[in-house]
Amino acid sequence: MSEKKVVDEIENGEITVGIELGSTRIKTVAIDSSYQTVASGYFEWENRLENGYWTYSLNDIWVGLQKSYTDMTEDMMERYGVPLRKISAMGVSAMMHGYLAFDDKDDLLLPFRTWRNNNTKEAAKELTDIFNVNIPERWSIAHFYQAVIDQEAHISKVKYVTTLAGYVHWYLTGKKVIGIGDASGMFPVDTSTRDYRYDLLEDMDGLLEKNGIKYRIKEILPSIKLAGENAGNLSEEGARLLDSTGSLQAGVPLCPPEGDAGTGMVATNSVAKKTGNISAGTSAFMMVVLETPLKNIFREIDTVTTPDGNDVAMIHTNNCTSDINAWMGLFSEVLSTMGVEFSKEELYGQIFKSINASDNDLGNLLSYGYVSGENITDVENGRPLFLRQPDSNLNLANFMKTHLYSAFSTMTIGLDLLKENENIEIASLVAHGGILKTKDVAQAVLAAATDSPVTVMDTANEGGAWGMAVLAKFLMNDTGMTLEDYLNDEVFGSVESYTLEAEPEEVERYRKYIELYKQSLPIQRQAAQFC
Repeated sequence: MSEKKVVDEIENGEITVGIELGSTRIKTVAIDSSYQTVASGYFEWENRLENGYWTYSLNDIWVGLQKSYTDMTEDMMERYGVPLRKISAMGVSAMMHGYLAFDDKDDLLLPFRTWRNNNTKEAAKELTDIFNVNIPERWSIAHFYQAVIDQEAHISKVKYVTTLAGYVHWYLTGKKVIGIGDASGMFPVDTSTRDYRYDLLEDMDGLLEKNGIKYRIKEILPSIKLAGENAGNLSEEGARLLDSTGSLQAGVPLCPPEGDAGTGMVATNSVAKKTGNISAGTSAFMMVVLETPLKNIFREIDTVTTPDGNDVAMIHTNNCTSDINAWMGLFSEVLSTMGVEFSKEELYGQIFKSINASDNDLGNLLSYGYVSGENITDVENGRPLFLRQPDSNLNLANFMKTHLYSAFSTMTIGLDLLKENENIEIASLVAHGGILKTKDVAQAVLAAATDSPVTVMDTANEGGAWGMAVLAKFLMNDTGMTLEDYLNDEVFGSVESYTLEAEPEEVERYRKYIELYKQSLPIQRQAAQFC
């Protein structure tokens, strides 16, 4: 699109905005009518461990949102010389799960408990047994019910429970709603009715009654909305929360708030049945859109939905790139101490490329990048662990490839379980995340880890914020198209992509590493007990 056309769209209020609150970055993306990014903004942040719980403060949330939005508008002004005052539609996404509980005065009852907390083992197991549906420890209902079991004082005062995306959307619009994909990480949903499962709501009410709690579970959950439905409009107060300058006009329609899994599916055109995608960041998850529901219950595999309400098998790992990022920080400090100038992209790119010189056995090295506990491998606490023998070949190439193998190992264990026990077919697998920016490196490792061709799209570099902007634009679509057809026909028709096949020799090397990884898990579990 020409620069003049983009300027016209900005001035006419035809730009669409998506915001995603990720684990390490809040990102705001503005797209034009051809789905191209015209401006973006960022705010780097990090969760912290307070009183035994991983959390972000409400102040950090709103400061970060404002700075990310402002950064985007400044980027737009620098590129096009036009201020952003009016938006055609927008949407908010965030990391899924977690627990935000509010009282009757809309005050937060306790600090936000993120998906990263794994203190809910007892509640998750009991609910799984009662519901006959896997309830992961990350899910909002597991956090809530664990607080019930522990008789936490705030439980009697709860009037509303939501996710991070639902919370931000509520404060921007006044509407207590949530997208079905994000809702499916709070409480099990019925894909035929596109609502919470009624029978399980009744079971949950019975548990609450046994514990002397008088309210019903549905009374405290947000209402569910589907992709393409209006979920409210930006209020005057909401506009000021985003844009402290007062330039942004209220009244902007918002699409349903979604989780990062849903926006990842949209950003990779993976909402159709038999499509799959991998999102690799602080955590990692693989999504496969199912033709039929899973026959078995797997504690290692979630069942969630696409933003338009179809069943998805989700393999979620709490850890992916965090340990790699920590080592990169150390390498950066060494180089800075030596007076070497470099960019973050150069640091990651050059060190990642070193893996091409690695030994077939990775020098007999082993890594567990468990910054937090990991449900799939039954590791309770985060204790990153790097193992080598006295005669191991410890060099940069082997060291980095070991860490890249480790980053996806837990996800591979979950995928193996799905392949061995369910008749699933994956027609296409698309990956996205910052770790994939260095061409042919992490993508090749993923191809080996999944024993499948892996595609990376140009648009996937923009991630979930771009996917959220696309969902916002879908809200304005009046053709009656399904989300699947809209993405195929309108959004991804001309998007460039790059597919890397799995090399048989690399698959074999990865399988040998996975076997060693699984055999040595008792060492990691023992390390997790170390204080």
